Amino acid sequence: METAKTVKDVSPHDFVKAYSSHLKRSGKMELPHWTDIVKTARFKELAPYDPDWYFVRSASMARKIYLRQGIGVGGFKKIYGGRKRNGSRPPHFCQSSGAIARHILQQLEKMNIIEIDPKGIDFLGKGNVRLVLSYKYLRRIGFLLKGNVGGRRITSSGQRDLDQVAGRVTVAP
Repeated sequence: METAKTVKDVSPHDFVKAYSSHLKRSGKMELPHWTDIVKTARFKELAPYDPDWYFVRSASMARKIYLRQGIGVGGFKKIYGGRKRNGSRPPHFCQSSGAIARHILQQLEKMNIIEIDPKGIDFLGKGNVRLVLSYKYLRRIGFLLKGNVGGRRITSSGQRDLDQVAGRVTVAP
């Protein structure tokens, strides 16, 4: 058994479990008063059974931002979304709660693990000139506010923190 160096070297399940216990032990994250009664999505019927689900979701979101910079609330709503069962009607995809994702991102920002990405997400692509021009026009007339398109990115102290926790997780050969 050897120790890992970064988050990418560790099993996602083992890392999320270790980092969620680290977040709980640190005491820096404030739990909202509604964590025991809230559903995590519209398609869920009950609240989570695990009393530490908030720390687990926070650790998972921090890991996702570490691996893929620029994810925002909308991206996390899609990532944690799932299948809504409509009884006798066909099931459809349904997004998860944005309030939970927003609150966790705000808590991680307060802890200086993540920050708002000033560059934003390049969702327009490089080849689509018409879309780029219309985007620049909308921004120029004030329809799009500068800085609102950005997702989140990991800070250097956040990356160091996540890598330290990953270093304590043992990797099976």
